[in-house]
Formats: sequence, structure tokens, C-alpha cells
Amino acid sequence: MPRILVTGASSGFGLAIAQTFLSEGWEVVATMRDVNANQLPATDGLEVLPLDVTHAQSINSAIAAAGPLHALVNNAGVGMLNVLEGADIGKVRELFETNVIGAFAMTKAVLPQMRERRAGVIVNVSSSVTLKPFPALSIYSASKAALNAFTESLAIEAALFGVRTRLVLPGSAPATSFGKNAVSRMGMDIPEPYTDFVHDYLAGLRSSTEVTTSENVAQAVWQAVTNENSPMRIPAGADAWTLAARDAG
Repeated sequence: MPRILVTGASSGFGLAIAQTFLSEGWEVVATMRDVNANQLPATDGLEVLPLDVTHAQSINSAIAAAGPLHALVNNAGVGMLNVLEGADIGKVRELFETNVIGAFAMTKAVLPQMRERRAGVIVNVSSSVTLKPFPALSIYSASKAALNAFTESLAIEAALFGVRTRLVLPGSAPATSFGKNAVSRMGMDIPEPYTDFVHDYLAGLRSSTEVTTSENVAQAVWQAVTNENSPMRIPAGADAWTLAARDAG
């Protein structure tokens, strides 16, 4: 039975991805920083493990416990809603440690077993903000743009050994905890000269009728993992597809 490890599986996209693969008969290793936050009901084929992608020992322990993997989904991430002048550089480093270095470290830990078997899939959950410039998201966008470049270059290396890498680009998902976490975890102390502009901009985003659901993202990841002919970049959600179409034009 194929086995997949999903990072950041306690809620939102990661939770939906884990649920989708379980429903399709896969064995799922659902990882999260705090296993007490797990929302997945106990079922055959599910293993829940603690994992902090910013700590090497945590990664090594999780990979050792997970066993042979057919697929890895690097979904764990944090957001930042702020203009550059209001951003705390310490928080910026924390964001890049999770969104970028964490994905690097997880991929490096899993690649040897996939290379030896000459099979496997690595899917990195990026963002549609890499398709168009957005204010108050410059730092987050930069982290996801780095993830895109990493994934596409790695694809050439990994293909030598039958391993595929893919990107899923979700749009805005107000129903998830991302926005809340972006404020509470990473801070949103907007400097006064920018406050009116940022608040008006965010109000416009919230009024948009084109949004992304967690199920959209889970289905995009399913396609990335199971369809050998899937494209490198897979948009997820109506707004992401709109941006992708504009980018292609």
C-alpha cells in the first residue's frame, strides 16, 4: 500500500490532504508540531507523528518512524501580512526557516530512500501570490518564490533517479487558519503611514468571490502525486486559476 507523509497536517490544507489520501486507501503519516492539535480520527492506515520542520532532530525522528515513503508533501508553513517597514527581521528569519529551509531539510531527508528505489514524488505547497505582486505580502511571496525555484531546479536532479517533484499553488483561503496565524504568529504591526492603504486592500481581498477551499488544494496535491503527466505547477482554487491564466497570457 502506498504511503505518504504530510507536514502541517493539524488543520487547513494539510488536514484536507491527509483526509483525501486516507479516503483513497493510502497509508498516511500526518505530522504536526503539536500532536494534541490533531483533528484526524483514528483509522487504519493513519499514523500521527510530532514534527517541527525547523529542527533537525525532529525531522530525523519523524522520518525514521515513518518508514518507507512513496510521497512527501511539504505543506507546513507560516504567513506574514505586513509591509516591509513593519516586519520584524527575527520573524522574517523564522518564516524562511519554516517555509523554505524546512522544505529543503525534509526533502533532503527523504530523497535518499526514493533515489535508492528509483521512485517517489515530492510535492511542495507554494502559493498563487508568486504569480502576481501583492502588497503586504512581499516577504511571504519571497519565501514561496524561493520554494518554486528550488522545486523546479530539484526536478532536474531528482528525475535522474525516477523521482518527481511538483508545485501546488493555492489561492486565498479565508476558511482556513492561515490569515489568523499570519497575524498572531508572525505579527501585523502596520506602520501608521501604510495603515489606510493596507486595511482597504485587505477589505477588498475579503470581499472577493473567488476563493480557494482546502478541498481544492487536496485535489491538486492528489493530481500531483498520482498523475505522472501532471504539470510542474498546479493552481488550486478559482482565484489561483485566474491568476495562472493571466500569467500565461
